[in-house]
Amino acid sequence: MKKEYDFSKGERGKFYRPDAEFHLPIYLEADVSEFIQMLATEKNVDVNQFVNQWLRSNLTFIKTCIEVPQHAIK
Repeated sequence: MKKEYDFSKGERGKFYRPDAEFHLPIYLEADVSEFIQMLATEKNVDVNQFVNQWLRSNLTFIKTCIEVPQHAIK
């Protein structure tokens, strides 16, 4: 890396997109990942789809286990 960079000709907000979505990366430990992948394969669905369905179906249970601000859950 250079010690200094010249941003004098830079354009503020050039790559900013107000409608861009950020996808939260979640890193699972190997044993959990293998288990989730096995279940998704058995159900013949994508891992992302499986995890989202599982979490949605368990939101009520999750809410009772921890205090989650209501505005945080749609």
